[in-house]
Amino acid sequence: MEETDKHIEHKSKSSASKAETVIHIKGLKKSFGSKIVLKNINLDVTRGENVVVLGKSGQGKSVAIQCIVGMLTPDHGSLTVFGDEVTDMNERQLKELRIKIGFLFQGGALYDSMTVRENLEFPLTRVLKLKDQDEIDQRVEEVLDGVGLLDAIDKMPSDLSGGMRKRVGLARTLIVKPEIMLYDEPTTGLDPITSREISELILEMQKKYKTTSIIITHDMECARITADRMVVMNEGEFVAEGSFEELKKSKEQFVRSFFN
Repeated sequence: MEETDKHIEHKSKSSASKAETVIHIKGLKKSFGSKIVLKNINLDVTRGENVVVLGKSGQGKSVAIQCIVGMLTPDHGSLTVFGDEVTDMNERQLKELRIKIGFLFQGGALYDSMTVRENLEFPLTRVLKLKDQDEIDQRVEEVLDGVGLLDAIDKMPSDLSGGMRKRVGLARTLIVKPEIMLYDEPTTGLDPITSREISELILEMQKKYKTTSIIITHDMECARITADRMVVMNEGEFVAEGSFEELKKSKEQFVRSFFN
């Protein structure tokens, strides 16, 4: 296992030498009581890159990205974003960091009592403190048009399909123009056609907004479409790394099991 970790770290550093490292994770560990969730996480993510994280349920994938935004504090290790150590940040610094990071939860996390327009206005007025209504309207319409839902601007979330809610959730996350996007199972609960549309939209948004993304998914079609690079987690560690095709041909049975 140690050799695998060194291999992963070496490959990450090699990639980082060609581009700016935006997220740097080294020796990250996290436990909840006696349960060890993250044993030894090492990962570099470079600017503009889409990294897909594969792993079975309960392996710590969501815990890892929650540490990135300071929602959870690791027990040990280093975690830097834009060169700053997240574990050393105070509440004000964490708030500033979170403006630069978009977090798309599994359910989209829309406010049911607000229209689509109001859901998108919320981060502009509460987070960015914008007051110019013309600017707010322009940004809402632009991002909704980008996800193909401009005609749903005055609908309630209850009037939308699961795929449409995902799109609105993505639009609301992108409206503050984050530099990093964290996706937690973005295609869960969707039919294959809608899942593919969301995956292609993630790729399109990466190119349009030049975001750096970490995508947690069990959906191999989503991984194939979106990933520049993939890492596989097992028992709290990253045990393999490579492109979709490289991992598909892996000699490790655990890695190949995701492609069967």
